[in-house]
Amino acid sequence: METGGNGPPKPIWNIVMVSAIAAGIQFGWALQLSLLTPYVQTLGVPHVWAAFIWLCGPISGLLVQPIVGYFSDHCTSRIGRRRPFIAAGACLVAVAVFFVGFAKDIGHRAGDSLDNPTKPRAVAVFVTGFWILDVANNMLQGPCRAFLADLSGSDHKRMRIANGWFSFFMAIGNVLGYAAGSYSNLYELLPFTTTTACDVYCANLKTCFIIDIVFLLSVTITAITTVKETPLKSNGSLDEGEGGSSEPFIGEIVTAFKTLKKPMWILLLVTCLNWIAWFPFLLYDTDWVGVEVFGGKVNGSSSEQKLYDDGVRAGALGLMINSIVLAFTSLGLEPVSRLIGGVKNLWGVVNFILAAGLAGTVWITKVAEAWRGKQGPQILTSPPTNVKSFALAVFGLLGIPLSVTFSIPFALASIYCADAGGGQGLSLGVLNLSIVIPQMFVSVISGPLDAAFGGGNLPAFVLGSIVAAISALLAIFALPHPKNQLSLNSGAVVGGGH
Repeated sequence: METGGNGPPKPIWNIVMVSAIAAGIQFGWALQLSLLTPYVQTLGVPHVWAAFIWLCGPISGLLVQPIVGYFSDHCTSRIGRRRPFIAAGACLVAVAVFFVGFAKDIGHRAGDSLDNPTKPRAVAVFVTGFWILDVANNMLQGPCRAFLADLSGSDHKRMRIANGWFSFFMAIGNVLGYAAGSYSNLYELLPFTTTTACDVYCANLKTCFIIDIVFLLSVTITAITTVKETPLKSNGSLDEGEGGSSEPFIGEIVTAFKTLKKPMWILLLVTCLNWIAWFPFLLYDTDWVGVEVFGGKVNGSSSEQKLYDDGVRAGALGLMINSIVLAFTSLGLEPVSRLIGGVKNLWGVVNFILAAGLAGTVWITKVAEAWRGKQGPQILTSPPTNVKSFALAVFGLLGIPLSVTFSIPFALASIYCADAGGGQGLSLGVLNLSIVIPQMFVSVISGPLDAAFGGGNLPAFVLGSIVAAISALLAIFALPHPKNQLSLNSGAVVGGGH
């Protein structure tokens, strides 16, 4: 929950220090997106079930942030309202990373056989750590954003600056995470990560997470020790307008839905379809490069496993390119929207780009398969440069619609709600439901959908392409124009697709 500021705005360096925590948070999200789906399959979790593990992201985003926001608003700790939750979230990340990174080692010590492709004890440890990690990351994000609001006071310009810094550090975290995930020899920095139960790929993931936790703890400790906040009085008094309602959060959401106007309903529908289109790719992008493009297998021969690992690292490089494009594209959204008739038209156009990019994965896969067919099954080598370049180009291209997905829906929600006389915070809370519910839907159906069409990732990507085209048409022809000129420099962003 973002709360209003207390007193005058604090110095800009305070905002920069707190915003830097976003880099540590996003570093972890980037590692999850680029490495964890393939890692899950090395534990013996079937592709069809891997998506269910990712349900934690949307579930924790739906539940944890509102709950933590409520309690941080009313926290009377002598060190402040937000800092105790930020510190606790960072510590939970450390615990979760230990379970995730060392799942194979713990499972092996507990009795998992190295010869058995399925490692049930390691899976149990991993799932426990993964869910703690998602909860901890969401526990960090809410208080960080609320702390930035407190530091900005009632100065709207300072609030935009704070959100701008938060977005900047999110991009930095993405690039660092994807760069680390794409480097195959990172484990050499920490040789102890390679063990009997943990091969090079596993050791690389372990090293990435250790680096992430050191980085996150460093920026978090620096921020909470150098940036002070005024404690809440023990009687629980808040500034006027903060937390005055005793109505439960779920009750507020139900009330908000009852009073929604038509523009907001259309926005929720377009956003829902938009995320149904996005989530399969965000979930399986590196796995697609490893399996369909490079022709590797998670549990195949040593040569097939190496091909898969090479493909996953190439996918992580693609995600880094995607983040760079996203960062630069975000700077040009407002002038481009003016050229093509407004933000709703821009959203429609980039959703067609999303549809084309997802459809392009089918063509790239067919080209890669045709090349392997010519080489013969005995030749196990990486695809030619042009095929790899096409795959990386798709990642870069999709950075354009992703920049719009992270900004325009949130800004439009604020505009529509203001026109209807509602509150911005609650409108964004309602919008969040249209993001996390589609993610849960895709997590449930994507595995069975892929299995029904013979396995692989393409069926879910094709579904995403079709849905993206539908959302594009709705954005252009159904969404109403905002009454006032919309500035995209509002700094509205979402963290990692959760």
